[in-house]
Amino acid sequence: MLYIGCHLSSSKGFLAMGKEAVKLGANTFQFFTRNPRGGAAKPIDEEDIKAYLEFAKENGIGTIVAHAPYVLNACAATEDIRNFAKETMADDLKRMEYLPGNLYNFHPGSHVKQGVDIGIEYIAEMLNEVLNKDMSTTVLLETMAGKGSEIGRSFEEIRAILDKVELKDKMGVCLDTCHVFDGGYDIVNDLDGVVKEFDDIIGLDKLKAIHINDSKNTLGSHKDRHEKIAEGNIGAEAIINVINHPAFRGLPMNLETPNELEGYAKEIAFLKSKYTLD
Repeated sequence: MLYIGCHLSSSKGFLAMGKEAVKLGANTFQFFTRNPRGGAAKPIDEEDIKAYLEFAKENGIGTIVAHAPYVLNACAATEDIRNFAKETMADDLKRMEYLPGNLYNFHPGSHVKQGVDIGIEYIAEMLNEVLNKDMSTTVLLETMAGKGSEIGRSFEEIRAILDKVELKDKMGVCLDTCHVFDGGYDIVNDLDGVVKEFDDIIGLDKLKAIHINDSKNTLGSHKDRHEKIAEGNIGAEAIINVINHPAFRGLPMNLETPNELEGYAKEIAFLKSKYTLD
């Protein structure tokens, strides 16, 4: 089965997101845990979550992905910013237990001229402080395009972080098609080769989710500018190859293309019509 969805606004609650997903033809979705530019999270509405869980079960909504705010930077040069990242993630992971067994994705961060090695140390240090053996959520490192001093621009950098995390069974990876393409991985002409490289360096057992995006920029540009499906430099054929790759079967795939809901519905319908693994 193709688990395809998109990023939805969490402002109206989980039940509303579930209904919106089904209306769009989706069977998974992604949401921000709080304002993506920072700030406090909304109070937990246990009745809304209970209603959502019942609705999701009835309507076949699979694993969903929570996305940390963009301002979370675990490897910032400033201690206050690193502490904010740690406190935010710790709070988010406590809240995620109301939705057991789902995924929490975050951008590894930018080392801001400190160097990759120091940045990786800071990220792993935060994860070792906030993860706990009793949590049911899997935390995902997102592959990045490599703009500026971003960490996660290569599979080796992702692996270096994972190697330093103590509770390895609580960790996974989210592969973003735009990011890896902009980062220099040729998923257009050599998807099998990229998949093998991921498996050799990180391990496909760690791949837990995929972001489906076209790219406004060229291979290896390190720009990170998403585009609508079939309107960028990755193109429809390569995206279709991604959703149909056996190594990705059963993973939640969420669109982050520059769309309104109507555009997401069209892209979801298009991708579902091109899925051949069933």
